[in-house]
Amino acid sequence: QVQLVESGGGLVQAGGSLRLSCAASGRSTSTNTMGWFRQAPGKEREFVACISWSGTNIYYADSVKGRFIISRDNAKNTVSLQMSSLKPEDTAVYYCAVDLSPFGRVSLRQADFGSWGQGTQVTVSS
Repeated sequence: QVQLVESGGGLVQAGGSLRLSCAASGRSTSTNTMGWFRQAPGKEREFVACISWSGTNIYYADSVKGRFIISRDNAKNTVSLQMSSLKPEDTAVYYCAVDLSPFGRVSLRQADFGSWGQGTQVTVSS
């Protein structure tokens, strides 16, 4: 199995930036799609961004497009989420996840991601 640990969350003012990181251990995720999801208070967890194993295919939720950038470093077994122009509505617990499919599938569906981190809190004040 893969263990994921997120870091980099915190409190930031609206318009500010944060960079989230996710470190994978247990095995390499270099051939797997990795993604970020978030869950705001009282809401369901939602897709934020994902990146294919090669970095060639990247997808974003419309709500973060143009403000967030997902990237990965396969040598370090990490995936990051650079968040800029943050808004109060970005406040949520952010989760890193990996799609364990061995075929390099690129999916935006939560059900296709087999391993999840514990989450990191991002709070954006107005």
